[in-house]
Amino acid sequence: MDGRTGTATTINETIPGPLIRLKEGQEVTIRVTNQLMEASSIHWHGILLPSHMDGVPGVSFRGIQPGETYSYRFPIKQSGTYWYHSHSGGQELQGMYGPMILDPVEQDPFQYDREYVVMLSEWSLESAEVMMDHLKKSSGYYNFQKRDAREFVADAKRWGLWPAMRNYVMWDEMRMDPTDFADVTGAAFTFLMNGLPSVGNWTGLFRQGERVRLRFINAAAMTFYDVRIPGLTMTVVQADGQNVQPVAVEEFRVGPAETYDVLIQPTEDRAYTIFAETMDRSGYVCGTLAPRPGMSGEIPVRRARPLRTMEDMGMVDHGNGHRTHAVESSALTSTHDKPTSHGMMHEEPPAEEGGKQQGLPRHSSIPGASPVKHGPDHHGTGNQTVAEYSSNRMHEPGRGLEESGRHVLVYTDLKSLAPYPDQRAPEREIELHLTGHMQRYMWSFDGKTYSDASEPIRFRYGERVRLTFVNDTMMEHPLHLHGMWMYLENGSGAYLPRKHTIVVKPAERLSVLVSADAPGPWAFHCHLLLHMESGMFRVVQVDP
Repeated sequence: MDGRTGTATTINETIPGPLIRLKEGQEVTIRVTNQLMEASSIHWHGILLPSHMDGVPGVSFRGIQPGETYSYRFPIKQSGTYWYHSHSGGQELQGMYGPMILDPVEQDPFQYDREYVVMLSEWSLESAEVMMDHLKKSSGYYNFQKRDAREFVADAKRWGLWPAMRNYVMWDEMRMDPTDFADVTGAAFTFLMNGLPSVGNWTGLFRQGERVRLRFINAAAMTFYDVRIPGLTMTVVQADGQNVQPVAVEEFRVGPAETYDVLIQPTEDRAYTIFAETMDRSGYVCGTLAPRPGMSGEIPVRRARPLRTMEDMGMVDHGNGHRTHAVESSALTSTHDKPTSHGMMHEEPPAEEGGKQQGLPRHSSIPGASPVKHGPDHHGTGNQTVAEYSSNRMHEPGRGLEESGRHVLVYTDLKSLAPYPDQRAPEREIELHLTGHMQRYMWSFDGKTYSDASEPIRFRYGERVRLTFVNDTMMEHPLHLHGMWMYLENGSGAYLPRKHTIVVKPAERLSVLVSADAPGPWAFHCHLLLHMESGMFRVVQVDP
């Protein structure tokens, strides 16, 4: 890769694996033979299927042992852009992923002349185990963009000496770094588009005036991408395979495991660059849309790396005009915490319909309801700090994009094309805190890793549940629920978009609705591979 040679783990000897194209209404059998020297698996990401066909070792089946063939059989009950990948160890990072397109029975509600899958990922000569070992020893091992003395001098000139010193000391006292946007950066990754680095110049052809559908899939193990095509407007028509009301944007951020389908219409006889820049600005990958082979477009000017703020840390104003106060998890609870039994996470009924503000849910309880306790408290050994406040940030494009000058897609832009059948109010609410300890490189829910969580999160079959996520960390987390949709409560009323992966920003509190219509055990986890492997994983059990 880029002149270096490495060993990949592949599906049918290609990266990405072969495109699997099926049609809504089909019954499919896919036979997977494991020719590796270790156990493996294939998970069909975002696909609604029986639990034992979901492909998660230790949750829904035992995995595919060396030399074995496993037959996946399931009906196709949906349409759109999806993907598949290994759910075993670090095989996903090593190349085991591929695109999956499910064509609808009825024609899509938008027209286009041609289409391309644009699968974003990354490659490293280091294994997931080596990366984890480095991060356990030093959480900033791959971060070569930290602030230095020259930046301090510049900040002191801009802010004044005392505010600059105070800012730097504060971050140091928290044992955190405002440049921490990616655990693994371009220092270890080569970024890929459809299996090629930028020098490979993946190219999609078009004729002037054609409408082209681009099916973007983020198959990266650890990388958020900011995607744009300079000179073209993108009209988002699907999110996570589901039709949404068209929204015109100039850029969008896509987290690992998310997908966005966009329409473009090139009107000039020239090459356009598909530019996917990493969120931490440590690298990028680009490809080309062109009327003829062999062409390439201009590479946009690279943007400066962003910085975390006290808002990202959920710190309140202490009377000096700055959000400055860090909170150690052993000392203080979040101001949004509700009374719980010691060491137990709380569960409560949802807010009444009248308890809403600006179309977003408020989290007040219904008088007289009896809370059901389960799960660990989020102030455990696996949590470094707890935000003093959390807020809904779905209207924000994300740090590094707030002053781009372009229309950037935000979650509040997403509205389902049509109302979904299940419009019931939730019967109860479960609150989960996203927690972590960077110095130990531990990631968890409610302060406990998967190995420490003794009980699954239980749903009753057929019930409607509100899941509220509270991010107590300074990192973005793409949360993926297997087997069921999450209806994102973004203020769209009956037109809530439904997604299989939800990105939760630092210090953010947001809610999703889930119809528990799929019995069995299901994985729920952060889709940053090393976060999942280090403990940010739970099982959701849907009981009959």
